[in-house]
Amino acid sequence: MTPHPEPAEAMLARVRASIERQGMMATLGVELAAVERGRVQLALRHDDRFTQQHGFLHAGAVASVLDSACGYAAYSVMPPDAQVLTVTYTINLLAPAAGRRFTMTGQVIRAGRTLVVCRGEALADGDERPFAVMQATMTALYNRADLSG
Repeated sequence: MTPHPEPAEAMLARVRASIERQGMMATLGVELAAVERGRVQLALRHDDRFTQQHGFLHAGAVASVLDSACGYAAYSVMPPDAQVLTVTYTINLLAPAAGRRFTMTGQVIRAGRTLVVCRGEALADGDERPFAVMQATMTALYNRADLSG
């Protein structure tokens, strides 16, 4: 993918505006923790409403937030006229999602004009070892009036 001239501040504003329109992330109480071109970190606190029967954060919540972190990492490297949707992801749950605060980081591994491959990691309470990892492929769509940020 060729570099584009969008300033970092404009990219950050575009990512923030998009995530603010996401009902799922709002429902989960997800916060935008960090953004740089090609890397986005989201955070959420433990909430009993999103746990499974043993009290761990539900894998569905983990996957949703990791997917969004990867999607926004991809979105951050796309030109302003592109929209990003998930094509596929694989998640490996390495340990129970136990903790009070979770950080999910998505990072672009390789970006083309249309497909972007990302890696995601989920950490609990500042631990350095991920409890879940994801590989995701995103697609960029152009000139779609039915999609916005």
